[in-house]
Amino acid sequence: MSAAAAVAAASAANVAVIGGGISGAVCASLLAARGVAVTLFDSGRGAGGRMAQRREVMEDGTELRFDHGAPYFTVSNDEVARVVSGWEARGLVAEWKAMFACFDREAGKFTDFEKEGTIKKYVGVPGMNSICKSLCLEDGVVAKFGVTIGRMDWIQDRSSWLLASLDGRDLGHFDYVVATDKNIASPRFSGLTGRPPPLDLSLLPQLSMMIQDIPVRPCFALMLAFSEPLTKVPVQGFSFNNSDYLSWAFCDSSKPGRAHVPLNSQSWVLHSTAEYASKVINNIGPRKPSADALAKVAEELLKEFQATGLNIPQPIFMKAHRWGSAFPAIAISGDDKCVWDKSMKLAICGDFCTSPSVEGAVLSGMRGASKILRKFSCANWSPFMSICEKGCSYHY
Repeated sequence: MSAAAAVAAASAANVAVIGGGISGAVCASLLAARGVAVTLFDSGRGAGGRMAQRREVMEDGTELRFDHGAPYFTVSNDEVARVVSGWEARGLVAEWKAMFACFDREAGKFTDFEKEGTIKKYVGVPGMNSICKSLCLEDGVVAKFGVTIGRMDWIQDRSSWLLASLDGRDLGHFDYVVATDKNIASPRFSGLTGRPPPLDLSLLPQLSMMIQDIPVRPCFALMLAFSEPLTKVPVQGFSFNNSDYLSWAFCDSSKPGRAHVPLNSQSWVLHSTAEYASKVINNIGPRKPSADALAKVAEELLKEFQATGLNIPQPIFMKAHRWGSAFPAIAISGDDKCVWDKSMKLAICGDFCTSPSVEGAVLSGMRGASKILRKFSCANWSPFMSICEKGCSYHY
């Protein structure tokens, strides 16, 4: 196929991307940059997924924002590093020069202080969701939020997918589908919605063992705001050792670009252990927790934070959020970094395909895009780089 024919074929293609987290956003933007028409669907109110930023308003009208999912990310893969460098040049990310340590709950002291500059930490600016929001606004990407995919039907005679929303609305035919939701074929979807999963695995028996029920690690996030800095805490982030309740604590307001933080205040995000979260979810069930249930979680996690002896005062704001199935416990695709079915024109991407990290999700989204783009290229296609107009280097 000639270069001109490849571009024409790509321009005629219609791709649905399910999920507006970082994997779906990266995949969508890369496809759109090559002239592919992309429609992105996400059940949330906006882009981000686990990289979402939570906006809260206090009783006095003060606005607070929290990165309540992924607090930051690191990069070790050269391909992803080049992409992140492009984001940094555009002002979408910045380095968070934070000092981390470990807090031993039994000993009541900090240990294992990280050497400054050992690991470069990146954050979205002004929020972790800034990257996904920007990518979903790329030319050629039509993003539709508040839409949960309820059915994915393979139309054999058209060699395309017909998608419908959970409430039965026809969403159209698509030549290719990229699914970044690990629950697309999981019984967990039924537990949350009372409906069968969108993807019928009888269509893809060779994939059923891989994607049917991917193990996850649940987590509760506690968002806290204090009227003054926590002076007894000498680091901006720390893990917990010997705590049954807490795994991590991050000073969210110490990140670059957080100009919205009220003067002299400090905001923190705590993550529970998976064991604590599992225990709570087993008691209350898989559906969305009630306000009372979340309030009880918030009190228990705050109590554990205050039991550290770090002179933690009562917060001026406190709210818990449940991440029921956001964090994968395994990676399913090995070296391929995504699951691809050529005959059904379906790519499955996400950190659950590579590693449970932002970097893993980015790399998987890149691989998913490359699988589709290969279909429009010549037979001896090889990995390539395209430089977008904004100066970002994208490697597939």
